[in-house]
Amino acid sequence: MKVFAGNSNRHLADAICSYLNVPVGKASVRRFADQEIFVEIQENVRGEDVFVIQSTSFPTNDHLMELLIMIDAFRRSSARRITAVLPYFGYARQDRKAGPRTPISAKLVANLITEAGANRVMTLDLHADQIQGFFDIPTDNLYAVPILARDVKEHYDLGNVMVVSPDVGGVVRARAIAKRLGCQLAIVDKRRERAGESEVMNVIGDVTGKDCLLIDDIVDSGGTLCNAAEALLKNGATSVTAYITHGVLSGGAVTRIAASKLKELVITDSIQPTTAVQSAHNIRVITTANLLGEAINRTAMEASVSSLFD
Repeated sequence: MKVFAGNSNRHLADAICSYLNVPVGKASVRRFADQEIFVEIQENVRGEDVFVIQSTSFPTNDHLMELLIMIDAFRRSSARRITAVLPYFGYARQDRKAGPRTPISAKLVANLITEAGANRVMTLDLHADQIQGFFDIPTDNLYAVPILARDVKEHYDLGNVMVVSPDVGGVVRARAIAKRLGCQLAIVDKRRERAGESEVMNVIGDVTGKDCLLIDDIVDSGGTLCNAAEALLKNGATSVTAYITHGVLSGGAVTRIAASKLKELVITDSIQPTTAVQSAHNIRVITTANLLGEAINRTAMEASVSSLFD
């Protein structure tokens, strides 16, 4: 087994390799003057089981191209098996035709990764589970639920916790962690009655006196989370904390969250935290390195990965 990494999340790759007790593979991923990407694998990989760690986060297209070119380089270097490890799978929100004459970009990206030469894909908390079916190669969708649940148990009295889905679409995800924690579930129903009017946030469930935990897979602009936190507090919640797997946090999201009524936003390191994220007073990052490392180890040993979540 050999583990390599692109430039998207070197800190996570180093932590995974530390867990596995293997060095990060030697590879040069650089750019020509016109920003064209060039990859050179600097050690022998013939007949090896190769894992490439690369989140397709901002700048998404650059990191995606790095991944594709690295996979092609390993294929042409006679690697026995190539597993693309994507802690964050970009383009996952484009998983269906949202309107006429629009693409299904998640399927396109799946095709690109397959055609580049990947034999297997490993990712974390896909935006929609059906994206697994977009790949024509084995795909393991890992879940951050055990990591998030462990952190909740360390920081909260479970007798006073209410798990909350910030929208109707995230109920299945929130229910999974509520079941693991043995907590009740509430839902924030977001509606816009007519164009041009502000959204109405209706809370389904009694959150009075509860420490509410908003559970979701992606936080991008942060608007939905901040509005949901405000609605929960108006309905009597004692505090509101958000547990999110992927901290995309684009634009002014960090500033918005820092100024919000959220007690804390807890995200994983599936996307490398920016300086702004690291310095924000109410954003905390927890690592997925052990989970991803163990999944990589089990894949290499041809052992069960799904048993990680039993």
